[in-house]
Amino acid sequence: MKLLLSSVALFALFHVIAGHAGHNHGHVRKTVRIPTKQLNDGNHIPTLGLGTFGFGDIPKIRQAINWAVEAGYRHIDTATFYRNEEEIGKGISDVLKKGLVRREDLFITTKLWDDKHAKDQVVPALRESLAKLGLQYVDLYLIHFPEATNADGSPADIDYLETWQGMEETKKLGLAKSIGVSNFNIEQIDRIKAHSKVVPAVNQIEVHPSKTQEKTIKDCFERNIAVVAFSPFGVFVSRRKGPSQEDPKIKNIAQKYGKTVSQVLLRYLLDRDLIPIPKSTNENRIKENINVFDFHLTPEEISSISSYNTNTSLWWS
Repeated sequence: MKLLLSSVALFALFHVIAGHAGHNHGHVRKTVRIPTKQLNDGNHIPTLGLGTFGFGDIPKIRQAINWAVEAGYRHIDTATFYRNEEEIGKGISDVLKKGLVRREDLFITTKLWDDKHAKDQVVPALRESLAKLGLQYVDLYLIHFPEATNADGSPADIDYLETWQGMEETKKLGLAKSIGVSNFNIEQIDRIKAHSKVVPAVNQIEVHPSKTQEKTIKDCFERNIAVVAFSPFGVFVSRRKGPSQEDPKIKNIAQKYGKTVSQVLLRYLLDRDLIPIPKSTNENRIKENINVFDFHLTPEEISSISSYNTNTSLWWS
């Protein structure tokens, strides 16, 4: 069941999470080249992206896109629900005009919200997102949640298999290069596989040391579905169980590699073959979060960090 938070509560919570990395101990290179991972449809996704959940329609996100692309980010994640597609579009326009990248160098993800799940609503919903982003296509389009709602937020009786038919149409029209899902369990994914022409390329789910998701990730990998990990710093919300920045176990690992705790947590996800999407509008933290491709954790260190798992979600129970 989804936890519905007020916009004020969401904004406050995001600021707690965004404040996770106040110190930058690791050496920061000017531009980092992020490796890519091949999806099951042949397209390639950068293995680390910039998350934008909670930024809202504010000028800060435009500047953050500029800083991120300058630092080496090529993967930017947004959604209709985030209400920041227009500002992100301005940031993308900036970096294209500056000649920092070409459109084909970028990997842009957005998501279909719950109130547009009818088959004939999907393509128009994506066209609306594209207009806000100022793009001809997105690289990845996701169904944000399996549950459908009406415009007023009340439950709607629409099967996500119908929604997926609309998603397939966006791919057929070239409006989305790849299509996938978010917050789906493996049974729901298997239903799509059994009744559809296109297998989801990605499942985006919450993953961090307090919610390690081993089974869902293993099941996705067995089906050749990539996993994008949102809320990678979820453990820093103090009202939840999980390690803090001062936790000696993770702090010792960070000191061993000359990295910050935050960088270790991102490397933990990368070494599990996941695609984390940390969010920040702080230039130093944006650079810090990408500076994680020059070290690896040992299997023992990965197990040690996974031992914090309590199956605790930040967003719903």
